[in-house]
Amino acid sequence: MSRYWSKVVHGLTPYVPGEQPKLPNLIKLNTNESPYGPSRKVIDALRAEIGDSLRLYPDPGSDKLRAAIARRHGLTPAQVFVGNGSDEVLAHVFHALLKHAAPVLFPDITYSFYPVYCALYDIAYVQVPLNAAFEIDVGDYERANGGIIFPNPNAPTGRLVPVAEIERLLKANTASVVVVDEAYVDFGGVSCVPLIEQYPQLLVTHTLSKSHALAGLRVGYATGHSQLIEALTRVKDSFNSYPLDRFAQAGATAAMEDDEYFAAMCAKVIASKKTLVANLQSLGSEVLPSAANFVFARFPGRDGEAIAAKLRERSIIVRHFRNPPRISSFLRITIGTDEQCAGLIDALRQIVYTS
Repeated sequence: MSRYWSKVVHGLTPYVPGEQPKLPNLIKLNTNESPYGPSRKVIDALRAEIGDSLRLYPDPGSDKLRAAIARRHGLTPAQVFVGNGSDEVLAHVFHALLKHAAPVLFPDITYSFYPVYCALYDIAYVQVPLNAAFEIDVGDYERANGGIIFPNPNAPTGRLVPVAEIERLLKANTASVVVVDEAYVDFGGVSCVPLIEQYPQLLVTHTLSKSHALAGLRVGYATGHSQLIEALTRVKDSFNSYPLDRFAQAGATAAMEDDEYFAAMCAKVIASKKTLVANLQSLGSEVLPSAANFVFARFPGRDGEAIAAKLRERSIIVRHFRNPPRISSFLRITIGTDEQCAGLIDALRQIVYTS
């Protein structure tokens, strides 16, 4: 029945999300979800939303949520855009800000949704190779382009570009938008949001799925100059005027206002990451420096896919990427609870030393 498909559908290679397996006694370290639940204030806000008002449409502008995000970052609501997960926000970014005659630039090893968006919206792009240390070198992006986008820290490598380097790029690239995808910045990085006032071409995106433990609510946002935000809003209102439901708006607002819980959960993940990295290295693993809630690790001389398969036999799921071949020996491992990380290390010790 594919004869009914449009031409664009035939040309798409959809993004493949992390597996959501249903295995008994599973240690799930493959999708970078938070190992801890959301703030109690979030749960209370969600319960309070249950009632007769569900018959009414939600606020199309998500005004309370945008105000809470603006307060968190020292911005105005006019500098904030919200969407149904950061993936929807990024889709609007590609459509509204990155579709130009010149190609958009992004790393060759990065979030694999970027080329999917380019195919969907017929956007030319160039993938810029990471350097030998799997780092983004901003000097490689100082060329003609229709926009630049990269995660910081990068995914799946976890490596961080210092803010000073991003500012260097912004000074050199004033003719197009620079999008910094900060999905993981809360686990060891420094946000670029303070640069927004000085650089009108900068757009910074975030998600509440990771550091706010709200992957199930699907809330993301972008911050930038009000004219960039207006472009996103025009696309959103031409596509779906009500992207966030009442529960998502209420829960996300409560999460953004609970600074104490947010800071405590990030600190716990960072501490667990430090322990996990040390334990991996004690087994002979090479671990890239990570500012994210995951690590990118390999065992020199060992097949990454085979190790992932042996872990799966023990009900431990990590993420392995066959492509590009340059990273096929690596495993991306989400930081779980200390107990989950210990279970992973015990399993790896058996795999590394007995096979």
